[in-house]
Amino acid sequence: MKLLTICRLFAVLCIILVSTSLLIDRWVSASTSDRIFYDVSHIPSRSIGLVLGTSKYIAKTLNPYYSYRMEAALELYKQGKINVFLLSGDNAHRSYNEPWTMKRDLLKSGIPDSDIVLDYAGFRTLDSVVRAKEVFEADHFVIITQKFHCERALFIAESNNIDAICLAVPEPRGFAGFKIRLREVLARGKAVIDLYVLDIQPRFLGPKEPIEPTPSDKTNANIDNKNAKENTN
Repeated sequence: MKLLTICRLFAVLCIILVSTSLLIDRWVSASTSDRIFYDVSHIPSRSIGLVLGTSKYIAKTLNPYYSYRMEAALELYKQGKINVFLLSGDNAHRSYNEPWTMKRDLLKSGIPDSDIVLDYAGFRTLDSVVRAKEVFEADHFVIITQKFHCERALFIAESNNIDAICLAVPEPRGFAGFKIRLREVLARGKAVIDLYVLDIQPRFLGPKEPIEPTPSDKTNANIDNKNAKENTN
């Protein structure tokens, strides 16, 4: 009898846990949908493009999550939607360096070194997004990643008063995509706990390294200031 009671209690706890996880998943998606874009030509221009890192290869095979992000980042740059790349990822050891791998591929594509900034301490999404503001003094930028990742990154940004939008790039389908999406449900639950319960901060912050505005940024800023003055008068 006692075993039956324990089994019932366990079943109830499982139902509560699964229901809560799904509700959080829907909350994150719904609260960020208006800041996600799917077409480079439709996304507003912002100086900085934050590319979230991932491994380039999986079992010696090119990782489509990586290639889609890099292709989209290049297209944003070519269309003048962004001027500077902030490449954020894990730098676990000498043979695994996500930011440098992204930079190397961008340089091969003709992007000048002066338009690339590296964040070696983007160990996870929270670190990448919050460090963009706290270390690089960027709080008005485009995030480049897959849709499910966009939603969590934007959720983190909003919780930290960061004005970000996201370009959702293609993602693999099938069983591989299903596994990633299932893991994302758990990652969103953890993000909510980190943000609203534990108040987790990036593992490393360090000295500020502000990304200097490009000439076009300064021009846009002057236009915004002029319009603001005219509206006031």
